Amino acid sequence: MPSVLTMPKLSPTMEEGTIVKWHKKVGEAIQPGDLLIDVSTDKATVEHNALDEAFLRQVLIQEGESAQVNQPIAIVTETADESLEGFSIPKPAVEPKSQAENVVSDLKTAESTSPIKQTAGFPLPRFIPEAPLTDYVFEFPTQQVTKKVIASPLAKKLAKDKELDLTSVKGTGPNQRILARDLEKAQKNAIFYSGGRQEPSVPPGTYEEIPLSPIRKVIAQRLQDSKTFIPHFYVHQIIDAEPIAALREQLKVGDLKVTVNDFIIRATALALKEHPNVNCGFNSVNQTLIQFQTIDISVAVNMSEGLITPIIRHADYKSLLELSVEMRALSNKAREGKLMPQEFKGGSFTISNLGMFGITHFEAIINPPQACILAVGAIQDVPVLKEGKVVPGKTMHLTLSVDHRVVDGAIASLFLQTLKKLLEHPAILLT
Repeated sequence: MPSVLTMPKLSPTMEEGTIVKWHKKVGEAIQPGDLLIDVSTDKATVEHNALDEAFLRQVLIQEGESAQVNQPIAIVTETADESLEGFSIPKPAVEPKSQAENVVSDLKTAESTSPIKQTAGFPLPRFIPEAPLTDYVFEFPTQQVTKKVIASPLAKKLAKDKELDLTSVKGTGPNQRILARDLEKAQKNAIFYSGGRQEPSVPPGTYEEIPLSPIRKVIAQRLQDSKTFIPHFYVHQIIDAEPIAALREQLKVGDLKVTVNDFIIRATALALKEHPNVNCGFNSVNQTLIQFQTIDISVAVNMSEGLITPIIRHADYKSLLELSVEMRALSNKAREGKLMPQEFKGGSFTISNLGMFGITHFEAIINPPQACILAVGAIQDVPVLKEGKVVPGKTMHLTLSVDHRVVDGAIASLFLQTLKKLLEHPAILLT
């Protein structure tokens, strides 16, 4: 009897996947354990193996196409010549709502059926996400805006011969018609200065809509939720980066290549150990504070599909060189799409460094359920004041984005002061 293969759920947060490659062709036999498909999920590209013996008879979702979890992606049969006549594809099973979705649903139901209760004279706060604007249609004008020029035939011929721009002069003839005498005030045509140019082949405002990859969809949803419902505040700190730069040069002499980000990770781990009340998170479903018992630092890594945050577990137990080697390995696996779920799920604190792109200062969006994220800018060569004199120096800008439900300003400030002390005395980080 024919049956369907469905899109497997390859991670707890996966809602849909994109089939990167089919490893079986229509008509081929499938054995248990055979590599069947490569699926791009919300975090990585994952291989999926067949569970049962069958024959692949029809592919419903082609390579490059996406499907929801449990949506049929292929039809299989027990024998190679079994007829598919009369077989109908079943509807995908609907997964039960998550706890968070149930809470929102219950809140909306309660809102429509129950009176609003008051507490101490103040309305009870309710954070209910609004529905997206699904009926909005993007429309842009595509008509070319042209300026009609009225000129005499003689004026047009002279302007062409002398390479003059008729739109740069006001005509003195009837209805502001440009006459030959008006060309004395005309400017040179800019097209001729540039050696001529090719006219655009598409109308202005032309655009195309590109589907989001599974990773980009998750990034978009998580960041929108974070910025909408987490009360962010930001604490800034400028540090003297000259000691780090000098120590890196010394380590290079011994053929030890350590990045600025490695120093940041090591210093952050030690600072979190000293300030455990920053190594926290917030459970928005249960309205409880999360006190992480281990220091697991997520580090943002840029990929073509978007950002992913591989995690260095027990970062406070590892030396600077150990962190450097592990971070390099995780970054390579992330860019190749080969991270295992345990290598990117979780984390207690995030670091985002745009210094390698020359960005000197930015504010990052918190990665829930974590309470803080550290934004790191580039090292700048600037004049600094030392011992009453202005001398050449190097500075680096750090910005801590903080969930005010969990961490207050004073605690965030003390954490950054500890981080500043460690980074300005980097020899401590070698211990």
